[in-house]
Amino acid sequence: MAESAYKKAGVDIDAGDALVERIKPHAKKTTRPGVMGGIGGFGALFDLKGAGFKDPVLVSSTDGVGTKLRIAIDSGIHDTVGIDLVAMCVNDLVTSGAEPLFFLDYFATGKLDVDSAATVIAGIAAGCAESGCALIGGETAEMPGMYGKGDYDLAGFAVGAAERDNLVTGEKVKPGDVVLGLASSGLHSNGFSLVRRIVADSGLSYEEPAPFAPETTLGRALLAPTRLYVKSLLRALKNAGAVKAMANITGGGLLENPQRSVPEGMTVMIDARSWELPPVFCWLRDRGALSHDDLARTLNCGIGMVVVVAPEHAGAVTDELRAGGETVYVIGKILPWAGAEVVIEGRDDAWNG
Repeated sequence: MAESAYKKAGVDIDAGDALVERIKPHAKKTTRPGVMGGIGGFGALFDLKGAGFKDPVLVSSTDGVGTKLRIAIDSGIHDTVGIDLVAMCVNDLVTSGAEPLFFLDYFATGKLDVDSAATVIAGIAAGCAESGCALIGGETAEMPGMYGKGDYDLAGFAVGAAERDNLVTGEKVKPGDVVLGLASSGLHSNGFSLVRRIVADSGLSYEEPAPFAPETTLGRALLAPTRLYVKSLLRALKNAGAVKAMANITGGGLLENPQRSVPEGMTVMIDARSWELPPVFCWLRDRGALSHDDLARTLNCGIGMVVVVAPEHAGAVTDELRAGGETVYVIGKILPWAGAEVVIEGRDDAWNG
């Protein structure tokens, strides 16, 4: 058979079809109540009533993985960034009290490598399965001339729902409430332009042992996937009204994200002495000569999610989160306005090398 004109132009429809067939078994493993049909149609259908909701409010989120993808591409490690993509979306959804329902992905590349793309999307499916979210559709775009050889980009879109009366809005937060911090699994998916610059300046390759985790390579250590907090937080939310607010610690780090969850006129006070700065952050601090503000405004510093609770519920919520597999610290409290949205105390003691 003669090669098609489109293939000669750089777009291989057969490769795209092969990828869809590779994806289908992974997507099937993520099915859940409410899913209607499978991958391959022009639109993906979901039945909210079939998912058990009576008076639902939809919550949506879209995100990417950022320049963490550059490390995945350069190191040839493609099995974790799909988990990152899901986590960046569903961890945002759950801060409103929403249960993630379905996910769609967008994978764009110059020339489709079916094996690496299938590995990435298998990671997306794994992240969906871990968060109880169905992978019901997506788009693979092969765009010659738009990306360098081997390069690709990812975007994700998630939709969740919460019963109207169970939404977590932060409006009931008040001074004296307790701030809990849930441990991160590493860098998650923010600050990687800074991370990559520090790695480049260090002269290390991604194949070398990680200085802060010599049992693995630097590439694999930096690509530790973003922790998925969905199931443990949904478990804690069953204690109606106990959780007042949540904040996903993404771009902007600990200095900018916690205040997004509380009303104006209050300060989130965080004590950096409440947990130990993980080794990867210590290495970046030392190699990059990072200030405390650099750490706090760019990186999660070991806390991936913040949860605000009333003092009388702090113990019970902590127990539920730990039973769900989380490492939980009491990291601060809500104060009346103290001149800033977020105040991080004890950094000189906790974050100095």
